[in-house]
Amino acid sequence: MKKGIIALAMAIGAAFSMNQTIAQEVVNGPKIEFKKDVHDYGELKYGANGTYTFDFKNTGNAPLIISNVKGSCNCTVPSWPKEPINPGETGKITVHYDTKRSGVINKSVTITSNAANDPSKIPRIKGNVGDKPETVAPVKTAGASAN
Repeated sequence: MKKGIIALAMAIGAAFSMNQTIAQEVVNGPKIEFKKDVHDYGELKYGANGTYTFDFKNTGNAPLIISNVKGSCNCTVPSWPKEPINPGETGKITVHYDTKRSGVINKSVTITSNAANDPSKIPRIKGNVGDKPETVAPVKTAGASAN
């Protein structure tokens, strides 16, 4: 019985030690933390401004380097800081969606970085773009002169 209790205590101690080691690995290095990782435009008019900025912070203890940001289609164009983001500093990833496309928006942006907590972060944008307005030809009035 004593041997069983000792073996159980050693197993629990080993498991606890492994969890601490794994947790320490995640803490060390850069960490990317977003204020929000889904933006809902709601209802947008056709041709409206489809730009949104995702704010983030490096909450780690080493410089964060974003190596690439890619939209899920050609209608979603991101821009991002090319310089390292030092610990405690903030940054912005701006996403522009082409609102000259009617219908539901459900797109993602894949961010590739050296973040220890999430090296491939995928924020999303969603919403709905209304129909293209009908264009009406100008009406000519009788008697108008063509100066």
